Amino acid sequence: MQQQRTGPDWPLGYINVANNGTPVGIMSLVDPNNYNAPNTPSNVNTSEYTPRAKQIQFIGMHPGANNNGMVANTGYVYVVCPAQGNGTGNRSDYGSIVTVIPPGGGTYPFPISLGDSGTQFSPYRYFLDADVNGEGALVTLIGLRGQ
Repeated sequence: MQQQRTGPDWPLGYINVANNGTPVGIMSLVDPNNYNAPNTPSNVNTSEYTPRAKQIQFIGMHPGANNNGMVANTGYVYVVCPAQGNGTGNRSDYGSIVTVIPPGGGTYPFPISLGDSGTQFSPYRYFLDADVNGEGALVTLIGLRGQ
């Protein structure tokens, strides 16, 4: 994981879902206390701007045995948004699922096209859940703003 918030990309590292059904925020390694989340009140720990991105890339892999490289996931990984109403905000809450990363590895950009619209969004809105405990994804923010 990188702490660098500037540049065209920001590798957030491997986001591990230790227990399926318990989503993990994609910013959890670089800002575990959500100091820079847009809904966190300003305080001494807050940066001047909250990070925004034009795209998030997910690579559906997890560390191999003894941390020896990366291996493809064996189950699905779910990109989800926080729960609304009576929802759970996890893989069983179909109203919270944004996209699904199938088993077998591969890179999955969200949204698919960067386009020229200038649209940006907060990475704090997205979490990962998984079918298999201990799987997840490598996550990179693309087209950063707010640094």
